[in-house]
Amino acid sequence: MSIQATSSPTTAQEGRYPARSAESLRKRRRRDMIRNLEGWLFASPWIIGLVTFFLGPMLASIYLSLTSYNIVQSARFIGLRNYTDMLKDPLIWQSLKITTIYAIASVPLSLFLGLLLAILLNQKVRGIAFWRTIYYLPAIISGVAVALLWEWLFNGRYGLVNYMLDRVFGIEGPNWLADPRTAIWSFVIIAIWQVGASMLINLAALQGVPTSLYEAAEIDGANSWRKFLNVTVPLISPVIFFNLIMGIISALKSFDLFFIMTEGGPNNTTLTYMLYLYRLSFESLRMGYGSAMAWLLFVYLIVLTAIVFKSSSKWVYYESTVKK
Repeated sequence: MSIQATSSPTTAQEGRYPARSAESLRKRRRRDMIRNLEGWLFASPWIIGLVTFFLGPMLASIYLSLTSYNIVQSARFIGLRNYTDMLKDPLIWQSLKITTIYAIASVPLSLFLGLLLAILLNQKVRGIAFWRTIYYLPAIISGVAVALLWEWLFNGRYGLVNYMLDRVFGIEGPNWLADPRTAIWSFVIIAIWQVGASMLINLAALQGVPTSLYEAAEIDGANSWRKFLNVTVPLISPVIFFNLIMGIISALKSFDLFFIMTEGGPNNTTLTYMLYLYRLSFESLRMGYGSAMAWLLFVYLIVLTAIVFKSSSKWVYYESTVKK
């Protein structure tokens, strides 16, 4: 009797499984590679834009800040001379002071008025959509149109502001844009008028506050003021913080209104930092010096933003903190 050696089905399957698993692994890797390539392909427009219009110019600006460059001639490396010259330039510190005064005066007032308008426009009254639109419109009007409008309103001879001061209060108004004492405050008034964006963001935050918290506060005996301080403000504090950061950045970068309405006058009392940077870079063609000024403003912004972020831990309450 002969005994034939036969392989069991289990042994045969074990021999085939490694081949199948290796093949499935290769397919999975190929599929993952295709997905990654598709992701990079869809993201490529943004990546190209970031490198071309953001990172590239930033690196070029760092190099140009170390050179003497006037567009016509090639850049000549001069090291840190532009930065040392800035320390001796009185208009640098004058423009930085004017810009800081403008930011300190306009940003808190804009935050307060934006929040106040948001609270008023969060009420259920007839025609509320119309009023929301009216208050938001100044935020989307072109800067040139705003400048021409307020230049007429602030005119010392026939401006509507002085006309109203004379007819209603019997006060002779100043020549707003030509008087060194009132010129910068004219721009603060314009900034307060353009609170539509801040108002809209605050309004969205207010509508996200749960009504149950107000009901619980009423049960505990809280009046409207206590509900505002203990419920509304903590819950929308991240939005207030966001508006504060954006307001500081926007104020320190102010240019168009100052350029169109006063060009830095009178006597450089409205010479903002960006306006002075524009003068040196595009009128005097001192591109290297202008690049160094841009990096000084960048560092100044970083320092101010870091200070605000550091202080936020004491007054900004996020959802997880509120729950605790």
